[in-house]
Amino acid sequence: MQYLLMIYGNEAGMAAAPAEGVQKMNAAYLAYTEAMNKAGVVRGGNRLRPTTEATTVRVKDGKSQVLDGPYADTKEQLAGFFLIDVPDLDEALSWAAKCPGAATGTMEVRPVWQMSA
Repeated sequence: MQYLLMIYGNEAGMAAAPAEGVQKMNAAYLAYTEAMNKAGVVRGGNRLRPTTEATTVRVKDGKSQVLDGPYADTKEQLAGFFLIDVPDLDEALSWAAKCPGAATGTMEVRPVWQMSA
């Protein structure tokens, strides 16, 4: 079953991190990604650009509304994601706990609702 591991973190804190801390985190993510590739569970994933580059689209009464920035103003922002394919939620939670982002932010694990044609 596929699960989306969503990585939430404090964008301002990440932007203010010292270069040494950024290098350490990048190395941790590289090792984590290699472990998932080796286990054959990862189907995709990527880091997201800052929320200052986000655009929100909403349709209300048949009219599109386009706003700069994210929809929600929260303490933590969606920073990236991994799409994994594992047998069950327990294994998805285990992979989420191993993600470097779990140590500095919050991981949300959500099962993918498969669309049928």
